[in-house]
Amino acid sequence: MTKLYALSTCPWCKKTKKFFNDNSIPFEHVDVDTATGDQLDQALAEVDRLVGERAFPITIINGTVIVGYKPDDFLEALRNGK
Repeated sequence: MTKLYALSTCPWCKKTKKFFNDNSIPFEHVDVDTATGDQLDQALAEVDRLVGERAFPITIINGTVIVGYKPDDFLEALRNGK
């Protein structure tokens, strides 16, 4: 499972979403800046737990946490999870 925490206005977040879409890699994502209520609280708590800071994008692939737009790291985590 691939999960992405992003900001709707972040260019690196947009590139990350595009990378997954262009490569037909299924993923779930939360745009933290447009989330509200419980979804926002849960997303921020998870971001803080995973990396201890509010840096985006944050991608979790098969338990590997990747901060930033790093296509090579995405592919490696996907390969290692199979």
